[in-house]
Amino acid sequence: MAIVAKKLQEAKVSSINELKGVFGSAPDYIFADYRGLTVEQITTLRRQLRGKDAQFKVVKNNFARIAFQEMEAPDVAGYLVGPTAVAISPRDANEVAKILFDFAKETPALKVKGGLVGSTIYDAAQIEAFSKLPGRLELISMLMSVMNGPVRNLAAALNDVNARLVRTLQAVADKKGEGAA
Repeated sequence: MAIVAKKLQEAKVSSINELKGVFGSAPDYIFADYRGLTVEQITTLRRQLRGKDAQFKVVKNNFARIAFQEMEAPDVAGYLVGPTAVAISPRDANEVAKILFDFAKETPALKVKGGLVGSTIYDAAQIEAFSKLPGRLELISMLMSVMNGPVRNLAAALNDVNARLVRTLQAVADKKGEGAA
């Protein structure tokens, strides 16, 4: 009886390493089923995602599963079933999720399966709720506005004291001017 040794094929190993490199460049991933999309629609979606520095990469499920395992990421094998594309977000994942869900409204063939944001796994409903939250830049601007409010009010109050004094002195001068005339 012969012993059959499994030989690792260099092309497969290099494909997995390439995926690890792509996945390692970003902390957030959103998995989608792209079945039924035309090449033109996928190109349009990729163009929209490129505006947010994100990628939309069609992956082989086994290669992606192995790459995520080797990266010691949480188990996302449940999302790597059927035709799968991964939206890879290096920065603001909820902006990418917004683009995907807006595109899915226009093109129902795209179905978001779930996502891995940071080290937390979200299902499709949670990713949709996540997409409705304000983005990182919006939250920073809201925080800065709240922090700037008291200083702005103090400046207005201090300026108002000087303005009242000037108006009072002007009113007294006008009254003395009327009395003299």
